[in-house]
Amino acid sequence: MKPLLTLFIVCVIDVLGFGVIVPLIPYMGTRFAASPAVITAILGTHALCQLIAAPVWGRLSDRFGRRPILLYSLAGACVSYAMLGFAPNIEWIFASRVLGGLMAGNISAAMAYASDVSAPEDRAKALGVVGAAIGVGFMLGPAVGGLLAGENLATASFVRPALVSMALSLGAMLLITLYLPESHTAEHRAQLARDAQPRRSPLALLRMLPALRYVTLAALLIAIAQAILESIFALWALARFGYGPRTVGLLMLVLAFVPVTMQGGFVRWLVPRFGEYRVAWGGIAAFVAGLAIAGVAPGIGVAIFGLAIAGAGSGAFNPSGSALASKQAGGGNRGSVLGTYQSSSSLGRVIGPFISGAVFARFGAGAPLLLGALIALPAAFAILASKRRAG
Repeated sequence: MKPLLTLFIVCVIDVLGFGVIVPLIPYMGTRFAASPAVITAILGTHALCQLIAAPVWGRLSDRFGRRPILLYSLAGACVSYAMLGFAPNIEWIFASRVLGGLMAGNISAAMAYASDVSAPEDRAKALGVVGAAIGVGFMLGPAVGGLLAGENLATASFVRPALVSMALSLGAMLLITLYLPESHTAEHRAQLARDAQPRRSPLALLRMLPALRYVTLAALLIAIAQAILESIFALWALARFGYGPRTVGLLMLVLAFVPVTMQGGFVRWLVPRFGEYRVAWGGIAAFVAGLAIAGVAPGIGVAIFGLAIAGAGSGAFNPSGSALASKQAGGGNRGSVLGTYQSSSSLGRVIGPFISGAVFARFGAGAPLLLGALIALPAAFAILASKRRAG
């Protein structure tokens, strides 16, 4: 089995296990009589822990290799799922999400692996494969989790989804052990260490690499806008069109196909013809336009059209932005650079939900989408600045 194909399957399984749990946290919190503020804090804490962990996992993968980091983080994820499924109180749920968030930072190691096994001109394609795997996992996971748990809150089983997530993580570990060779071997690390720059903190890397600083800023702005959309989507659909959970879930499943297809397919065609900078810039333009259209849409048809455009835009930007970030790295600090870049997306997922609810309550259903478009717009200028700084 080819390494990129194996990595794709591993990432799908890893994110699918996490996605199974995502829609169940609010219901578990409700069962333990937790307030909405506490439930929101639990969800935000996971993103915050991923933010903290991503550059650490990246640096560790530079030092010890990609495979052990992927294996250890998946083992930790198994423990977090067990804590969640058998949680006797809300404190255990909180602790499980802290551990789960720390383990979720392993995506930076997966991105570094994809970068290791691809030529510079194919790097956007390889990173697009990882992005598509993440999209597939997030697309399918919530639906699987809901089916496993059941519809009735009083009788819903949270043990079954947790056990399935554990089994998925164990399956991913087995695939890594059997079919994923190390891309960053001891000999390779020793060779690169002789020419590598000293290890730098994320802030030091951003100060040292101006082009990375600007492309990371662009990723942060896009991530905030995406998090605003994702966190408010159900409330927006209910307020504007009266849609309930089943319809919202189906809409999310359908709309998720757009960025997944873009990342895993069309980016392969676009980047060789237009280059990473133009594809990233065009993706931002489409994302902003799509959010604006959805925010002012008079009906569901126009809204879906806008959201599809926004999904295509984010699907074009994400692998291109990752490729632009990876080009600022030498071989010895690629994991650190990509971990730093990935942290910006994690930070955006922390910030976005805390903005969307207040804007929704104060200005109405469409306002968060319009705000997301305004926040994402400066990302286009950040990409232009990154190109100038990169020379």
